[in-house]
Amino acid sequence: MATSSSGWRLPVVVPLLVFALLLAVPVASWATGEVFWVAFFARIVIYAIAATALNLALGYGGLVSLGHALFLGVGAYSVAIPAFHGIDNGWVHLALCIGCCAVLGLVTGAISLRTSGIAFIMITLAFAQMGYFLFVSLKQYGGDDGTSIVATSRLLGLDLGGVYTVYLVSLAVLIGLTWWMARLRVAPFGMVLRGGRQNFRRVNALGVPARNYQLTAYVLSAVLCGIAGMLLANLNAFASPSTLSWVVSGDLIVMVVLGGMGSVFGPLLGALAFIGMEEILKMVTEYWMAIFGPIIVLVGLLGRAGIQGFLVSLSERRSRQVASKASPAGSLPAEVSP
Repeated sequence: MATSSSGWRLPVVVPLLVFALLLAVPVASWATGEVFWVAFFARIVIYAIAATALNLALGYGGLVSLGHALFLGVGAYSVAIPAFHGIDNGWVHLALCIGCCAVLGLVTGAISLRTSGIAFIMITLAFAQMGYFLFVSLKQYGGDDGTSIVATSRLLGLDLGGVYTVYLVSLAVLIGLTWWMARLRVAPFGMVLRGGRQNFRRVNALGVPARNYQLTAYVLSAVLCGIAGMLLANLNAFASPSTLSWVVSGDLIVMVVLGGMGSVFGPLLGALAFIGMEEILKMVTEYWMAIFGPIIVLVGLLGRAGIQGFLVSLSERRSRQVASKASPAGSLPAEVSP
């Protein structure tokens, strides 16, 4: 019993400490007068929301989508286009974001899920590129230069254009989303998704339409990613077609894999590590990408379960050490519960 309890402690305590630190960021920023840190961690929190959304499709459902930047960009333009016409009602922005991302997710998901493997990756990438070139062609909204947002979302008496406001709202969304993902992982819906990722045909043979579950997960993932895009647009007060670039989709996949694909806290840890390393290396050298790339490759090769998997292995090692010390000399080692 002691072994099993100590086995989960570190992988849970570390992410909870990260959440506690994120809650303390506005207080520390207010005390020091450094607003930069709130904006910096707001970016991490928003990308953690997008990575968590992708984790639902990729980590739980096994759907390697290279097109989730499409939903991030649509979420951003759900704020930018109404704001261009003087509409700053946050409910309108949110309704546009959810409606557009749900329809796009349903259409692109239904088409993409007719394939699998490399074909699925390429089709999702193609949809994202179509969205990218569509927004580049919208010259009245800035074309490839993007457009500034002068009327940010006003919701429940809050103006999301304020850096503290958008940070706290984003953090509340991330905490709620992480709790929901933890519940979903062990719920029947999540178990069917994870079962389909391991053996799609066997789940279908049991009479469960695994494809419908995957499509539902893809649409939910698209909507959540769109909400992240809406928050990002309010944070930057700017929307650009570059948000829909395949590079952004690749960054989200790296965050999920780096943190721990399929785990609850992995996307948060991955976003923190990815953006944190990026900023630190930028301060050290202008050739930071030449260092950043090999680091990502090494982490991918050495820690296939990501940061969350590394924490689990540390906990299990410590549990074995504690169990071996507690066992009398010469006796058999204690049995480790799964």
